[in-house]
Amino acid sequence: MTDTDKDRAAPQAQKDRVMIFDTTLRDGEQSPGATMTHEEKLEIAGLLDDMGVDIIEAGFPIASEGDFRAVSEIAKRSRDAVICGLARANLKDIDRCWEAVKHAARPRIHTFIGTSPLHRAIPNLSKDEMAERIHETVTHARNLCDNVQWSPMDATRTEWDYLARVVEIAIKAGAATVNIPDTVGYTAPVESADLIRRLIAEVPGADEIVFATHCHNDLGMATANALAAVEGGARQIECTINGLGERAGNTALEEVVMAMKVRGDILPYQTRVDSTKLMHISRRVATVSGFNVQYNKAIVGKNAFAHESGIHQDGMLKNAETFEIMRPEDVGLTETNIVLGKHSGRAALRSKLKNLGIELADNQLGDVFVRFKELADRKKEVYDEDLIALVQAGEDDTRDRLVVKSLRVVCGTGKPAEADLTMTIDGVEKTAQMTGDGPVDATFKAVRALHPNQARLQLYQVHAVTEGTDAQATVSVRLEEEGNIATGQSADTDTVLASAKAYVNALNRLLIRRDRTGQDQKEISYKDVG
Repeated sequence: MTDTDKDRAAPQAQKDRVMIFDTTLRDGEQSPGATMTHEEKLEIAGLLDDMGVDIIEAGFPIASEGDFRAVSEIAKRSRDAVICGLARANLKDIDRCWEAVKHAARPRIHTFIGTSPLHRAIPNLSKDEMAERIHETVTHARNLCDNVQWSPMDATRTEWDYLARVVEIAIKAGAATVNIPDTVGYTAPVESADLIRRLIAEVPGADEIVFATHCHNDLGMATANALAAVEGGARQIECTINGLGERAGNTALEEVVMAMKVRGDILPYQTRVDSTKLMHISRRVATVSGFNVQYNKAIVGKNAFAHESGIHQDGMLKNAETFEIMRPEDVGLTETNIVLGKHSGRAALRSKLKNLGIELADNQLGDVFVRFKELADRKKEVYDEDLIALVQAGEDDTRDRLVVKSLRVVCGTGKPAEADLTMTIDGVEKTAQMTGDGPVDATFKAVRALHPNQARLQLYQVHAVTEGTDAQATVSVRLEEEGNIATGQSADTDTVLASAKAYVNALNRLLIRRDRTGQDQKEISYKDVG
């Protein structure tokens, strides 16, 4: 049985099975500033595959040579997941998409076109002309690949009669999956369920294919809309880690997975996702994208399992179920309380990291252990969050052209701050002294003196990893240069030093982009599928 046959049989054979389609690497990366490097995309794809995601939308192959290479490499490395690429409704896009995904054991082409009145006006097509194009492009995709997905962009604002018409055309042309995107986050749960239910009931052939839902969070209803669509008959949810995505983001993968797991009484559906790996991938995506998870974010936020109220604490001590509907370990947290300090050894460090869902090779553990000892000399206790920051800080490319070696800052009342910075640039050590309006300003000026650049600072953000005066600070810096956007992060007990490293980390990412061919960075203008 081919993958297409399996997909077509899914509504009959697996009515309680919901497929998870992750688009973190495509829709999630469209968040301004969330662009990931080639290596980071491969890493995240591997984590998604390991976690049990059914379909990974690896990118938009025609967007750039870099995107094409990433999708192609992900396809070659894939193990269990279907690897999907996105293509607009034209033959060139579809051909390019197939060239990238064909290396996968289970490839999929996902093609789309905007069908609402507003979106039909963009290519200036009549209803009949658009219907003809849908038939032509889906047919072409199906001739290349036996697993084709089609999406009518802005479906929730498309006239019912026309939506039903084009969905039928796509099914007859060979689409095994039809995705119904709420592209601008406009719909509400009751409408989401009714739309899927009506399509299945009234469109010829609809009961033989898989319907998918792709919701945006503009009104804060993405998760609710996705789950309502499942109740209406959809059996694929398109989502992203941490709800990453354009504007207010997409349906959060961790939310729909845990909602179905915790509320199986009213949502009797299953997924293949190993929920114990949610926390680790959430943290990693936050790091590589530069989009920190809000503390009170459902499932993966820092406070999701924290209790400060005396009543809550008392209840938790007596029975955890009093105020927690999930166990921390269900999402990859641990209740183990190993306190690490400067006397702790490698075995304790390895055990603690494993409890946090982080497993390192011996050489990686050795690098982290060295940084752990340095940090432990400066702090009485090293907390979980400190360890995570240490691991993430060590995952930067060791081939960075710019490296901060030392920084000395002098501040005085009524006087400009002075920064004395030493860096290695392409292996050559250089030093600069600059003054500025505060220590961070002086430090950034020193970096620019050593490495002249036109990058514009879009974001500078600091938050404490843990509490106390000896807490590590995690600094995020977002830079923009000639249309390229890069985010850098670093953590240190010295906030100014962390700022310098984060700034330089972002510059290194811009250099990587600049060093690639110009075509790699000239992303074409296109509209989001959902």
